Amino acid sequence: MTKQSSPLPVRIEVIEYQLPDNIETGISLIEQNPEWSIVEIEKKTGINTRYISDQHETALDLGLMAANKILVNNENLRSEIDVLIFVTQSPDYVLPASACILQEKLNLQTNCMAFDVNQGCSGFIYGMALSSSLITAGLANKVLLVCADTYTKYIAPDDRTCRPIFSDGAAATLISSSVESQIGPFELGTDGKGALNLLVENGGARQRSRGAIQDQKLFMDGAKVFMFSMSAVPKCVENLLHKTNKSISDIDLFVFHQASKLVLDNIIRHLSIPPEKVYCNYAQIGNTVSASIPIGLKDALDDGALKHGDLVMMVGFGVGYSWGACLLKWGVK
Repeated sequence: MTKQSSPLPVRIEVIEYQLPDNIETGISLIEQNPEWSIVEIEKKTGINTRYISDQHETALDLGLMAANKILVNNENLRSEIDVLIFVTQSPDYVLPASACILQEKLNLQTNCMAFDVNQGCSGFIYGMALSSSLITAGLANKVLLVCADTYTKYIAPDDRTCRPIFSDGAAATLISSSVESQIGPFELGTDGKGALNLLVENGGARQRSRGAIQDQKLFMDGAKVFMFSMSAVPKCVENLLHKTNKSISDIDLFVFHQASKLVLDNIIRHLSIPPEKVYCNYAQIGNTVSASIPIGLKDALDDGALKHGDLVMMVGFGVGYSWGACLLKWGVK
């Protein structure tokens, strides 16, 4: 998708995030799976710590806590937010939309538009595209974009492909119009031929129509997802650079979806990006799916890696297959 060619006058006001209390390390994995070589696994993933939601703790619960961190010291915001977007692939229910439940729990006004986006690792970029479009079209003034997932609820204890990678988490991002900050253009795409290579097969209408409802388990063909990433992501970045007449040297900071060390190292190598320009926090947090990019932005800001006036490229990619990238001129007004 290449239609949009100019940035939009939109800014991120604030980002907050919430991780579960339960922490899982490599020690936890080998206690349950003694045949695993945790040294080799962590060498490839680069992930040392994962956050696991409680049995009765959902993506909606984590999203609520993340959003309340923004709202707790500014009660007026509850009446100013006119759009709530909830990006998740682990909703509380098939229906209604989790965003409707979240609107009530956050005590937002009833004239607030609220809807879910079923998107994974590119979900934050898609959500930013929707948010900025609604604002510039005059349909919204302030958008609360909440990205939350609890993939670990779908992962079997002995799943060596998925369990060492995924974490649960949520991020809330407040987005509004701006006179200084800019977002875009966007580069977005989809290749549904890879849809079955990363999925939870059971639980939806397709399996119900066959009368075969079983445990809902996450399946990932790691090799095929890796090859997709190596094909789609560099091309996405290059297309966006070409569209904006920019080069790698013009970008102050890259924040990729925190897939794993193996994936990001190969993307960085393929594109010849100086490693110091790429912010990574997967080692401490893991792969939090749709929340990974906003969590990365928040950590980069807190660490001093993201500064006022920086030009940031954000890139999401994964389940679907889907991908998305955009530029963000980081400002405060």
